[in-house]
Amino acid sequence: MCWSATADLVAGTGIACIGVACVTRARRVGELPLAALPLLLGVHQLIEARVWQDGGGSGPATVAWAVIAFPLLALWVPLAVVCAEPRPVRARLAIPALAGLATGAVLTYVIATRTVRAEIRGHTVGYVIGLPHGQLLVAGYLLATVGALLLSGDLRVRVLGLLAGAGALVCWALWRLEFVSTWCAFAAVCSVVVFWWAGSRRGGVDVVKY
Repeated sequence: MCWSATADLVAGTGIACIGVACVTRARRVGELPLAALPLLLGVHQLIEARVWQDGGGSGPATVAWAVIAFPLLALWVPLAVVCAEPRPVRARLAIPALAGLATGAVLTYVIATRTVRAEIRGHTVGYVIGLPHGQLLVAGYLLATVGALLLSGDLRVRVLGLLAGAGALVCWALWRLEFVSTWCAFAAVCSVVVFWWAGSRRGGVDVVKY
């Protein structure tokens, strides 16, 4: 997520504050899950700050990080997009939503039955969980999260999807090199986009549709 405990703590606090502001700007109940996404991302980074402080390992902070990163986000993102969209758009989100449910269920089972371990690797944290059929799960995860955002009828949410997809590729490449984790920067940018989205709604009706 970030390159040190301090960076995670600072970024997580800032992103969580943006998340609170997003929630207050939501115009209707259906917008709350997507508006709260930055708050969830901020809390996620604060948890990783604790993982850094613990020196990795398989303690409660590591498990909490994995629960949010894997099953929760796989479920949260597509369902949040479905809730925020008007009824005519929801039908095309069925596949990402189903992918999120299936992927989230498998990831929940894996975390419940296996040990999750965090390893400090230079300026990154590696999480070892031993996923079965890893490539299939990654495909389902990306379809559920990035796919749902890209299929939205709202231009701002599609921009969020593009940023999330690009961020995932860049951060994965840097993480594989064990150079530095940069997802916190992308999370901050994505949170600003959500803030833009939440503040541009008028009475629950979006004004930037295609």
